[in-house]
Amino acid sequence: MTGDPLPASDRPSAGGAPEQRASHADRDKTVDILRVAAGDGRLTSAELDERLEAALSARTGSELAALTADLLASQPQVKDLIRINQRFGDVNRTGRWVVPRRMEIRARGADVKLDFTRAVITHDTLHIDLDLGPGDLTIVIKPGIVVDADDVAVTLGDVKVGTDAHPDVPVVLRVELAGRIRAGDIVARLPRRTFLQWLRREPRPYQAITG
Repeated sequence: MTGDPLPASDRPSAGGAPEQRASHADRDKTVDILRVAAGDGRLTSAELDERLEAALSARTGSELAALTADLLASQPQVKDLIRINQRFGDVNRTGRWVVPRRMEIRARGADVKLDFTRAVITHDTLHIDLDLGPGDLTIVIKPGIVVDADDVAVTLGDVKVGTDAHPDVPVVLRVELAGRIRAGDIVARLPRRTFLQWLRREPRPYQAITG
């Protein structure tokens, strides 16, 4: 037989093993990084289109890494741990905040809101250790973000997480909650319409995805 039956991405490397194939989740993470970079003005619209096309057709991890190498170098470094200690008032993480690998939230008489719809996500799991109450924890998600609250002990409150309403969307981030909450609720939901969007009768965010 002549020729090499394997594509270049599947041929053994110098160490004898083929390079690992990229998954749907890997491509989605790269797409998210590219879109955030474009929103920050670090990519032109033409560059974004070109890199998105390359990301969606990439077959290996190295192909994806090449598309974001010059962008990640200028991004804020991902922290291993963020600690939040709050007494009274509100705590909010919104916009393009960088998701750490772990969070510890200690709050008394305070409501905590974590909005992941525009957050910079560079890894697939976030573990949150809770000691909260009285007060509520609200997690605003988008398709591809899953919240697991099975390891939280709740006293005088409710957990409203529900099941994944977007089973066809690859999971890009799993938020794992553990700890306790006293006299408060845990709610994970999609973003709500603004008052102006409601007046215009615009659809709820991500409504089209739910079908």
